[in-house]
Amino acid sequence: MKPFLLLASRAEDVAAEEEYRSYLRFGGLDEAQLRRVRLEAAPLPELDLADYSGVIVGGSPFTSSDPEEQKSDAQRRVERELAGLLDRIVELDFPFLGACYGVGTLGRHQGAVIDRTYGEGLGAVTIKLTADGLQDPLLVGLSERFAAFVGHKEACTVLPGHAVLLAGSATCPVQMFRIKRNLYATQFHPELDVDGLALRINTYRHAGYFPPDDASRLIAEARKQAVTEPMKILRNFVQRYAA
Repeated sequence: MKPFLLLASRAEDVAAEEEYRSYLRFGGLDEAQLRRVRLEAAPLPELDLADYSGVIVGGSPFTSSDPEEQKSDAQRRVERELAGLLDRIVELDFPFLGACYGVGTLGRHQGAVIDRTYGEGLGAVTIKLTADGLQDPLLVGLSERFAAFVGHKEACTVLPGHAVLLAGSATCPVQMFRIKRNLYATQFHPELDVDGLALRINTYRHAGYFPPDDASRLIAEARKQAVTEPMKILRNFVQRYAA
């Protein structure tokens, strides 16, 4: 099969490696089947989408709704490069899955309102599928309600009219949406289990997601949660689009 492409932008090596390993494990992929490009480290290389089965965008410390003057040069470059790539991906309706940062990238590209109205701290929330979500092939095998880990400063406040809402939660109305047939974004993290979340809590404890002294409490609370359903989305994505 053609490999999938993971576009990552975590500067911290330990978090970047954990993210990559999670996509491998939950997607049922080996390293030859998932090529990773770390966007924060260097410009995006020339890509021929015909070489890949699909594109995945991982989470990011970048916040797309920040004022332009507050963004680093690296963030502005990554946003330009992703926007240019999304021009091609959307035109082709090429298989795409954006996790967390996917809402800020695909959502903004398609005209959604992305702001800090529905930011959520690090932890588990209950996701509820919509009627469209229950019928979507990427969500086959998932319960109508399930727990997922979140942690984000921004979210989608208003979806564009051509988007299909697939899931929401009490604290964040847009947790997953689809554009056309094959372009998906989730606000929750389908790649995160409790160990992965604990690592990120420790990695980003001074990044403004939560008071640093809350780290131990957040990890303890996360370990009480049974988060097993979201990972099925990654396996469904791989099985649906492997070419």
